[in-house]
Amino acid sequence: MAKRLIPTLNRVLVEKLIPPSKTSAGILLPERSSKLNSGKVVAVGPGLRDKSGSTIPVAVKEGETVLLPEYGGTEVKLGEKEYHLYRDEDILGILHD
Repeated sequence: MAKRLIPTLNRVLVEKLIPPSKTSAGILLPERSSKLNSGKVVAVGPGLRDKSGSTIPVAVKEGETVLLPEYGGTEVKLGEKEYHLYRDEDILGILHD
């Protein structure tokens, strides 16, 4: 049975993207050239509540590619896959093609 994690409050579940180590032509890439710490958003929580009880939504949506901090987040292993859980305010930005 597969487990599904739904984050609470303002947390975001991210699957880190691993950059390719070589090109399609077989040329090996140096580690520095592809050092962009990014990931794909898998699930988001509903958001925080303010003093009046209104929900402040999370800034990112499922499926978006985000820029992550070098350190931080909580590592979560579900089945064979590894994910990271971040707070909404820890995510640095949204990456567009």
